[in-house]
Amino acid sequence: MEAKAILKDCPSSPRKMRLVADMVRGMQAERAQQVLRFSTQHASIKLEKLLLSAVNNWEQKNEGADTSNLYIKEIFVDGGTMLKRLRPAPQGRGHRIRKRSNHVTIIIDNKK
Repeated sequence: MEAKAILKDCPSSPRKMRLVADMVRGMQAERAQQVLRFSTQHASIKLEKLLLSAVNNWEQKNEGADTSNLYIKEIFVDGGTMLKRLRPAPQGRGHRIRKRSNHVTIIIDNKK
């Protein structure tokens, strides 16, 4: 029985979030939580909270079950909405600034 948690419109670029998601893909949930807690990247804070949410979702589905065999079955990062802003440039022009966001989905399951 798998459980899922989704984080939408996280205000960081998908590329930076994918770097952190690739670190924990396929790991056991407890080990992944430790890796994310001691990672220096800012995206690891958001992913740690999302992982805890997925574990709690799994516990609610399977009351009284053992959580020691949980692992990250799937984790993927999609691009979200993009805020478009203008930055003043020389000679009266404007350069476009794209503030990216992302959506993260994490699916955990129990190893049998």
